[in-house]
Amino acid sequence: MSQAPGAQPSPPSVYHERQRLELCAVHALNNVLQQQLFTQEAADEICKRLSPDSRLNPHRSLLGTGNYDVNVIMAALQGLGLAAVWWDRRRSLSQLALPQVLGLILNLPSPVSLGLLSLPLRRRHWVALRQVDGVYYNLDSKLRAPEALGDEDGVRTFLAAALAQGLCEVLLVVTKEVEEKGGWLRTD
Repeated sequence: MSQAPGAQPSPPSVYHERQRLELCAVHALNNVLQQQLFTQEAADEICKRLSPDSRLNPHRSLLGTGNYDVNVIMAALQGLGLAAVWWDRRRSLSQLALPQVLGLILNLPSPVSLGLLSLPLRRRHWVALRQVDGVYYNLDSKLRAPEALGDEDGVRTFLAAALAQGLCEVLLVVTKEVEEKGGWLRTD
C-alpha cells in the first residue's frame, strides 16, 4: 500500500512503560529490552536470591514498593545472557561504540515533591535509552511517551548533558560476547 503524497511515514512501534510506584528499575529493564520481561514479583525474587538471609532486604525499598538497586538490574540482565558494563565518566563519549550496545540504563538524581510542593530531597531514578529503527529514544518511565533523541550524535549529546549534571551513572547493556571482548569501546 503506497502513502499519499506528503504523508509522513508512521513512527516505529516503541515499547514504553510508564512509572508506577517506585518500579523505575523494572520499567527501565523492560524499556531497554523493548518488551515486558520483568515484573515487580520477578525483581523481588532477584532481591531474595541476592540476600537470602536478610530480614530487611538491602536491594529494595523497605516498603515493598520497588526502588531496586543496581545489583537487581545486573542480575536481571545476567539471567538473560546479557551484561551491564559501567561507563567510566572520565572517558570521552566518542569512545563509546554505540552500534555494539543494545541499550543504556542511566541512574539519575530525581527531585521529590508532594503535589506542587518541591522537597529538598533527592531520590535516584533509572532511565532507559534505546535505538529503535535507527533512532535513539529516551524511554524514561516518567515521560508520557518516548522522546526521540535522534542519531548517535543525539544520544551522545543527551549523555554528555546528563553526565555534566553530576551524580549520573551510565550502564551499557551489551551481550556477553561484547562484554568479554570489550567491544563497547572504540579502539580507533
